Amino acid sequence: MVTRPIQQPTTVLRRALAAPGPRWREQLAVQIGPLRHGFTEHVRVTEGPSGRYADLLRTAPRLHRGVRLLVGEHAAIVAALAALQHAAGLRSVSAEELREQTGNLLRALDRHRRRGADLLWEAYQADLGGED
Repeated sequence: MVTRPIQQPTTVLRRALAAPGPRWREQLAVQIGPLRHGFTEHVRVTEGPSGRYADLLRTAPRLHRGVRLLVGEHAAIVAALAALQHAAGLRSVSAEELREQTGNLLRALDRHRRRGADLLWEAYQADLGGED
């Protein structure tokens, strides 16, 4: 359920992580902004009374636990994005630390995307009967 606004910034961040150069830290700091904005949009679209999660729960209330897990991940990812952006601006944080922090964030985003996709599959597979 990770929405399109974060796919491109995530790809750009992956590229920055894979190819550090002399201005890597500055490029990282710049790339985090669009990702934060995109993830904020993802949270807006998915949470709340008219969000995708509310629609999903109306269709498949049994998935409440999974939706609650995704909402909790939102808070953790928002905090990780803010921490990474702050760390990128500090010269006292080594490039290795930034790479590790960036890698952890990207893995969290990947897990979140997979869990959202699995939740959708579970909702609609069961609703469609899931028969061969």
